[in-house]
Amino acid sequence: MKKYISIPIVFLAVLTLGIAQQTPAPAQSQGISIEGATAHLGNGEVIENALIMFEGGKLTFVGSANARIARTGTVIDAKGKHVYPGFIAPAKTLGLVEINAVRASNDQDEIGELIPHVRSLIAYNAESKVVESMRPNGILLGQIAPAGGRISGTSSIVQFDAWNWEDAAIKVDDGIHLNWPSSFRQGRWWMGEPRGYQPNKDYAKQVDDVVGFMKAAMAHGKAPAKVAHLPYEAMQGIFSGKQKLYVYANGEKEIIDAVNTLKRNGAQELVLVGGYQAHKITDFLKEHNIPVLVQSTHTLPSFDDDDYDLPFKLPKLLMDAGLLVGIQNTEASNFQTRNLPFYAGQVGQQGLDKEKALQLITGNTAKILGIDDAYGTLEVGKSATLFISEGDALDMRGNQLTRAFIDGRDISLETHQTELWKRYTEKYEGE
Repeated sequence: MKKYISIPIVFLAVLTLGIAQQTPAPAQSQGISIEGATAHLGNGEVIENALIMFEGGKLTFVGSANARIARTGTVIDAKGKHVYPGFIAPAKTLGLVEINAVRASNDQDEIGELIPHVRSLIAYNAESKVVESMRPNGILLGQIAPAGGRISGTSSIVQFDAWNWEDAAIKVDDGIHLNWPSSFRQGRWWMGEPRGYQPNKDYAKQVDDVVGFMKAAMAHGKAPAKVAHLPYEAMQGIFSGKQKLYVYANGEKEIIDAVNTLKRNGAQELVLVGGYQAHKITDFLKEHNIPVLVQSTHTLPSFDDDDYDLPFKLPKLLMDAGLLVGIQNTEASNFQTRNLPFYAGQVGQQGLDKEKALQLITGNTAKILGIDDAYGTLEVGKSATLFISEGDALDMRGNQLTRAFIDGRDISLETHQTELWKRYTEKYEGE
């Protein structure tokens, strides 16, 4: 019976995966000038009636359209529109899983608990329909991170218009991802445990396992004669500072334990991912120079005594305290990553300046990921990765892209979703 049920599922998966994405755009061959738009630079600055020019994939001029300077190549009249740097989606399994129910399309998790040597990049599917659906909302870059286990593996940063993972990569093996143990956990009712949160009796042992692994990896790196050990060798960038350690933790105790323990055991650069209770220990995080990738704002409070709007205002609380903050939709499925600009827009409705809210998914995230030398803001010399929107791109009513460029390449904004939208729009308009 099972084999007959599986046939249509496999057929559907093959059909879905077999529809290739839009052909990646060719390299920029001539200069482009965007004139008259309101330019949001991603660093808190705005230029009304702006002129933005780029050649060879690099920005050559960012300033006022009143400037007496010859326009380069093709001139795009963008009066009344808005220009933004490409949005960045950090710490997501985009391109690693297409259909959760189809195991053959799910490469986000590997067997094992301590596997830093597993590289997400080589499993990245550049033709993912989910990845393709990010672009019409302005999300042009992402950090592709593995999931599962205690140490999940190594992430890389890619751009979302490529033939394969080699073409997509813009920063290879940028960091390792660690799921810190929780001191409390939900009761497993199916095992007869009471529902609700209860102490995790294995917390100390789980922390010791991480510490023991890090000490062994550090010792391996210092050994004069080394026997090949891929997991230990993959950790060496954490100790040298060449790679960042992304630590997933939410509770106040867990965050403090993670930072103190990992720093004490050789980790040089930490990034907190999640940070639900980070607002309670901002002085501690500032002291240790820990940036935070906050979970998405479109969620409910975790505890009964939390403010009802805590998830909405958490990024603002952290930024007001002087922390470097970006947004990452920790709990959401991959396809919901397309709502990233609206998470930032939500924070803009909580009293945070709209341009600072924009930084949560542009300049700030680029700094946290270590790609701010080329991406995240509109500045001369940086990559021409940007888009033109009809209106406010942090508002779903205004987020209507007309053009988008990655490294100066004029990319397609067509996806499977836009094709269906046009198809059925024509159907119902004709009735």
